[in-house]
Amino acid sequence: MSQVGPTLSAGSQHALSKTAIWVAAARAIGAHEPDVLVRNPDYLAEALLGDLTGLALDIPVVAWLGKPYETAMREPEVLHAVRATIVRTRFIDGALERAVANGVEQVLILGAGLDSRAYRFEALLAHIHVFEVDRPATQEFKRQRINTVLGVAPGNLFYVPLPAKWEGLAAALAEHGYDTERKTFVIMEGLSMYLEENALRAIFRFVAMHPHGSCIVFDIATPARVQEMNNLDVRNVPTSMRSQVERMANMFRDEPWLFGLPVNGEREFLAGIGLQLGETITIGGQVSTTRYLMHSDGTTVGARNIKHLTVPSRAPLEDALSRNAPSQPGTMAMRAQQNAGRMAEAYVPYPVV
Repeated sequence: MSQVGPTLSAGSQHALSKTAIWVAAARAIGAHEPDVLVRNPDYLAEALLGDLTGLALDIPVVAWLGKPYETAMREPEVLHAVRATIVRTRFIDGALERAVANGVEQVLILGAGLDSRAYRFEALLAHIHVFEVDRPATQEFKRQRINTVLGVAPGNLFYVPLPAKWEGLAAALAEHGYDTERKTFVIMEGLSMYLEENALRAIFRFVAMHPHGSCIVFDIATPARVQEMNNLDVRNVPTSMRSQVERMANMFRDEPWLFGLPVNGEREFLAGIGLQLGETITIGGQVSTTRYLMHSDGTTVGARNIKHLTVPSRAPLEDALSRNAPSQPGTMAMRAQQNAGRMAEAYVPYPVV
């Protein structure tokens, strides 16, 4: 069977996710960062992507796969995607390692895409069941690539097709041997913003059913960011930026963002569900930059390239968003905070003694 079996049509269970390819491409480029201290640890991303020419993907980050790292990082879309995915990947990897040390018995990866943790952490997870949930088409593409690159998947890994509604997640998992009585670590990376609020609440309620000490790690967008992504009008950006912005806009038009939480709104959202909020960090904020993007000499990943951008520290899509956004009060710093993505952990709390 050809690896290019799935289609790229919009919004279909039978369509390969463009955003899954985009994010994996950013991880793949970030894995070529020379400094191991800040390198994206997903060394399998490029191999799992393989040759994408048959998919005719018009995505800037994908176009730079296989190019020299320093050259690719001069492209604004690449630079910002690489920095964001380094933060996301390393934040989740660290949380996974802590969860295993704390005795989790299952790992559940929602919207798994080309997530490689079942393979990168194969030894660590050898005695832990790993369940990946995603569109059948995306899973088909991934399994073909796994067969080509690695031969066989680990025996403790189970692929679970995404149910028609997220409310059917528990039943779909149970059919593959998933046990809600086991302490579990859940990964929900790059998914929450694509869900309706009710679907997101259903997922969190499902996680809250698990034993004390179970954990979910996730990223979240703000309502302001969701609104801007949905209101993007390419006609309002400079001609020189239009083709780049249009490519990004088309990708997200096929997989639209639907929901976000206000800054610091995670605790209130989770309060009535039975989950306790753990650490939260802003992607690109001071904490995440210092922890995940800073070289030993105090510079950060891509700093030299950021300095030479026409619009410092902003990719064309970011600039287009700001031009299309409704007028909002407050300083530029406040606006940046309203638009920044965040990483968070939440736990099923232990009873108060």
